[in-house]
Amino acid sequence: MARSVAFDVQHTHVDPAAWDGIYIVGDPHGCREAVETLCDRLSLTDSDLLIFVGDLVRKGPDTKGVVDLVRSAPNMLTVRGNNEEKLLRGEKTVAALTAADLDWIADRPAVISLPETLITHAGVDPRKPRADHTVDDLQTVRSMVPDASYQPPFWFDRYDGPERVFFGHTVLSAPIVREHAVGLDTGCVYGNQLTAYDWRNDELITVAAEETHEARPAEKFISPSVSTPQ
Repeated sequence: MARSVAFDVQHTHVDPAAWDGIYIVGDPHGCREAVETLCDRLSLTDSDLLIFVGDLVRKGPDTKGVVDLVRSAPNMLTVRGNNEEKLLRGEKTVAALTAADLDWIADRPAVISLPETLITHAGVDPRKPRADHTVDDLQTVRSMVPDASYQPPFWFDRYDGPERVFFGHTVLSAPIVREHAVGLDTGCVYGNQLTAYDWRNDELITVAAEETHEARPAEKFISPSVSTPQ
């Protein structure tokens, strides 16, 4: 159910009363096998909701499989990540995706919300009012240093709420769990893990990647201990 909020972008609100379990999942990047393993680990039922932080697509071996899985499941939602946006802008292509798949991707929201919770692909910019956030901000924000990408401080070092923001996009060696920010992109496609957060029980669930589909240097994984709240 969509509702108007301070963000001037596509937004979907989720009523938690409609679901038993609610799980928020990091970037799959075409790793359908890891998603299916995670669903088994969660013992996911039709009464449970899975929400992805975006980047279902590219880099991994089965983008079409991940899109088909999420698109066909009434208990799976996703925000639109920057890699989805690259497909929509024609900057990147995935041959297996159909025009109907791309239309479905274009209809995905930039923000999903639960009570006291926001889910975006990259995060929020604490320097900006909500109404000034663009889709690009929500899909790409990371470093607070001009023209930098992986140099601290990061947006989640400066953000102090009020909502807790769940995000992906920034590749982490392990999840970041803070009062107001939870980072879930633990680099499944790069051979690390796929991570889910149990929203009701405040617990992390991870599955190890079975293989590395794209190489990534160690310095491009952010360690939670490197980035300190300030």
